[in-house]
Amino acid sequence: MDCIKICHLYHDILNLYGDTGNVVTMKKRLEWRGFEVSVTDLSFGEFDRNDKFDIIFIGGGQDFEQGILTEDLFKYKAGWLTEQIENDTTVLAICGGYQMLGNYYITDKGEDIKFLGALDLYTKASSPRMIGNIVYSTELNGKMNVAAFENHSGKTYLGKGISPLGRVVKGFGNNGEDGTEGARYKNVFATYGHGPLLPKNPVLCDSILLSALKKHGVLELSELDDRIETGALKNALTLYG
Repeated sequence: MDCIKICHLYHDILNLYGDTGNVVTMKKRLEWRGFEVSVTDLSFGEFDRNDKFDIIFIGGGQDFEQGILTEDLFKYKAGWLTEQIENDTTVLAICGGYQMLGNYYITDKGEDIKFLGALDLYTKASSPRMIGNIVYSTELNGKMNVAAFENHSGKTYLGKGISPLGRVVKGFGNNGEDGTEGARYKNVFATYGHGPLLPKNPVLCDSILLSALKKHGVLELSELDDRIETGALKNALTLYG
C-alpha cells in the first residue's frame, strides 16, 4: 500500500477550536489500520506542485486571517487547489476554510472578499453571531447524527451543483434559515463544525477517509474499537439535545 498523504493547508493561520485535532484523528485512524501516513504542513509561499496528496485539510479562521491569506491563495494556491478538487482529491474544510472555497465573502463593512470559486456558494457577514453546539444529520454512511460546535458570523448559501452535508437538528448551520449545514461537492466535505469535529464523530471520519482510500483500491475499512469515541458522541448528543 502506498503512503497516504495528508496536506494541512494554512496550518498556522486557520486553526481555531483545535481544528488540528482533525488531522491527528485522520492520521491515527489510518495508522491503527496499518496504513503508512505522512502529514505536510503547507502555509504561505511557493510549494512543490508535483506533490500528490490524498487528503487536504483546511481549518477555520476569523475574518482577519481570511483576509490576509487571500493574496497568497490567488498567487500560489488557487489553480492547484481547484485542480485538486476537480480531480476528486478528498478535501475537509472547516468554517473559514469552508467559506474560502466559495465565490466570495461580504464582510460586515460591506467589503467583498473574492475567494476561490471552486464551490458555487457565497457567504455574507451577519449579526448576531451564530454560536453554540450543533447537531446535524447526514447520510454519508447510513443516516447518522454529527455533533460539533459552531461559531460564525457568516451566513452561507449554496448554489448550483452543491449539496448540503447534512440537515440541522439543533443549531444554526449554514445560515440559520434553510436548515442546511455544510456542503458536499465531489470529494469535498465542508462544515461549520469545530470542536474538533472528527474525534467524537468516528463514522464521519471513516467516511471521509474511505473517499480518499478508494483511489488506492480500498473499498472498506476494518473495524476499530470505538467505544470511547462512540461514548463521547452519545454524551455530546445528550448534552446538546
